[in-house]
Amino acid sequence: MTVRWFAAAGQAAGRPEESLEVDGATTTQALLARAVDAHGPQLGRVLPVCSVLVDGQLDERRSRVLPPGVTVDVLPPFAGG
Repeated sequence: MTVRWFAAAGQAAGRPEESLEVDGATTTQALLARAVDAHGPQLGRVLPVCSVLVDGQLDERRSRVLPPGVTVDVLPPFAGG
């Protein structure tokens, strides 16, 4: 699956995008917890304010089971309009 990190989330992850291999079914929340373990506590501080989209659909509860090949977008709040 592909995770795309935007703005402050990308800075905290140290990259704008990454591909991850996941064995079996995982949820959005489990995927994000794995990312915090990999990238550090700064990402953990950014994630609570982020919106998470799974293949373009908002996952407010971060509870979706993620199928292979999915794209997860992590978007912090943006200033301006």
